[in-house]
Parts: sequence; structure tokens; C-alpha cells
Amino acid sequence: MKRFRDPRVAVLLVVLAALLVAAIVLPLPDAQQIRDWARSVGPAFPLLFFVAHTVVCVLPFPRTAFTLASGLLFGSVTGILVAVSATTLSAALAFLLVRALGRDVFARHLTHPAVQAVDTRLAKRGWLAVGSLRLIAPVPFSVVNYCAGVSSIRLAPYMFATLVGVIPGTVGVVVLGDALTGRTNPALLVLSGICIAIGVAGLVVDARLTTGSEPAQA
Repeated sequence: MKRFRDPRVAVLLVVLAALLVAAIVLPLPDAQQIRDWARSVGPAFPLLFFVAHTVVCVLPFPRTAFTLASGLLFGSVTGILVAVSATTLSAALAFLLVRALGRDVFARHLTHPAVQAVDTRLAKRGWLAVGSLRLIAPVPFSVVNYCAGVSSIRLAPYMFATLVGVIPGTVGVVVLGDALTGRTNPALLVLSGICIAIGVAGLVVDARLTTGSEPAQA
């Protein structure tokens, strides 16, 4: 009970309660109104969104939120261009940050078993592992970036694998974001399903190849 006597906690609870009441009482904009607002801001808004996407996703922040927002705010074509380019640049910045600060600084903190599994996979398969981990990410985007920075993989193959690997999943999610407005061409929804299926199929094939390449246990 002492925790709730802290003035800061009391203020936080009041703010959360006010936000909840506002969300219930005030009319919320629909998806099309949000897109219309984004267009009314002007041509600088996609650039600002691109910068925010790139910088924030260097940190351990779920990039899917930005990917979905890209489709909602800008539509399929512009949204895909913004999301793919920002994702690739963000991955490069995270990679270079690890290398600049020193691999040992990050290696000491990447000790979770799941992270170790990613690191082992990168050590064995290099850029192929990066590409497969990007398809439909089984591990967080930032974790792959940090592990790749700690590994011996070079920047150019890492960037190429990232670009190719993120395209199917990114296209699928951006189109779904565009579909929230209710004005998406049905053919694009089919494309979204195909891209997501490609990502899943790639993971399955990669998992089988990885399992098949492991030496049999005695």
C-alpha cells in the first residue's frame, strides 16, 4: 500500500484515468480520417515518419507498429517504400552502433538462451541466417541487429540479406495497414497474403535445412 502513497504514482493513476475517460467520451478518428490528416500535414510528414521509424527501431522497439502505420498513413506504394527503406537503414545503424561501441560491450548482455541460439545460427550461416530471420521474424528485429553486429558478418552481405528478407513480411503488413481504410484494391490483399505465405514458407524451408545440416547425435 505504501507504493500507492507515492505522489508520482498518484499522478500517473490520475493521468491514466483521464486518458481512459477521454478515449471513451471523445470521438476517435477512423482510419481514413487519420490518413487524410497525414496528407494535410504536407510532403514533409513522410520524411519525418521515415526518420522516426529509422531512429526508434534502432532501439528494442517493435517495428511492426511502424510498418502497419506506414500502410495506414501513406497507402500501399508509398508505405512499402518508406517501411522497407527505413527498416533497412535502421538495421544498418544498429549494426554500426554495435561495431562502434565494441562487440564486447553488447556480447556481455546478449546471454539469453534465445539470443545465444540466434548468435549460433549467425555464426554457422552468416548472411543466409540474417535473411531467413528477417522473413517473418521469429525473434525481435533489434536482437538480430545486435547479434549480427557482434558476429563476424560483414556489412554489405548483412544489408543485402536484410533488404531481401524484410520485403515479403513488410509488404504484407503495409498492405494490411492500407486495408484498414476500406479502400484497398482486393488484388493488393491477395498480394499481402502471398507475401506473408512466402515469409512463412521461407522459415519452414530454412528450419528444415538447418535441422538437416546438424550432425546426428550419437
